[in-house]
Amino acid sequence: MKTKGKKIARTREDIAVDAVNTVLMILVVILTLYPFYLVTILAFNSGTDSQLGGIYFLPRKPSLENFQNLLISGKWALGLGVSSSRTVIGTLIGVGFTAIVAYGMSFRSLIFRKFYFTAIIFANYFFGGLIADFVLYRNLHIMNTFWVYILPGMLDTFFMIVMITFFQDIPPSLQEAARIDGASEWKTFTRVILPLSGPILATAALFIGVRQWNSWLDSAYFIQNKNLKTLSYLMMEIINKSMIDSSAMNGGMDASLQTQGYANTSVTTRSLQMAAMVISVAPIVCIYPFLQKYFVKGIMLGSVKE
Repeated sequence: MKTKGKKIARTREDIAVDAVNTVLMILVVILTLYPFYLVTILAFNSGTDSQLGGIYFLPRKPSLENFQNLLISGKWALGLGVSSSRTVIGTLIGVGFTAIVAYGMSFRSLIFRKFYFTAIIFANYFFGGLIADFVLYRNLHIMNTFWVYILPGMLDTFFMIVMITFFQDIPPSLQEAARIDGASEWKTFTRVILPLSGPILATAALFIGVRQWNSWLDSAYFIQNKNLKTLSYLMMEIINKSMIDSSAMNGGMDASLQTQGYANTSVTTRSLQMAAMVISVAPIVCIYPFLQKYFVKGIMLGSVKE
């Protein structure tokens, strides 16, 4: 029976359900996005004016002083550079190394493959703690160095398992054809496997990149050099300062900000916090739309085995 071109009649119940769903979805979107919007307008408003309250939809006294003071302050500029560097380098090394390990583990004929799997799964579920990390990093001589941000995150066990399933779904005939043509295992991996793995690699890059950008615990515990502090750590630092007793803040906030190298007394600790949040979130918001098309596809291809 041909039904092409015919519309299915909608009942009143269908229309009512659709209307309720639409209203609920609009409310969810508003409740989800409005906090980010409020942070943004407070970041672009004068700090002292924001303390008066009553700002809900638009900046009452627009100002770029919060961002100017962040950029003028040397530690924030260094923090932005460190966070950008660790995100780019950490993501490239993390995705690359994880893909290499996953490719090797995807071969069922790999010697001691079961032992490797058991060790990795065990390490994934049982954490040694900060003391064990401290001792390990000290013995590796990466304490208080930039590499403490990179080396511990080289292997992502979750995406390693996802990539193993993904690589096993690639037809073996492609690899066999490459070997017949004289390609080495490395060339097969780089010329055949990786070009077919765009969705899962982009998905892994997104997750690893976000984790690298937002990480601040390693900067707090394993870095003493102020020039190596990340933007996320500095943001957490200023958030903690904003939680000081309000009377103490009102009595000495402006002088405190001036002694820390901030140029304008109309900038407050809270307004700097808002500006730091915007700077921290902006790169992820800008990058995500370009990787969104790979996101669901990459997860589904690597997690479903037929």
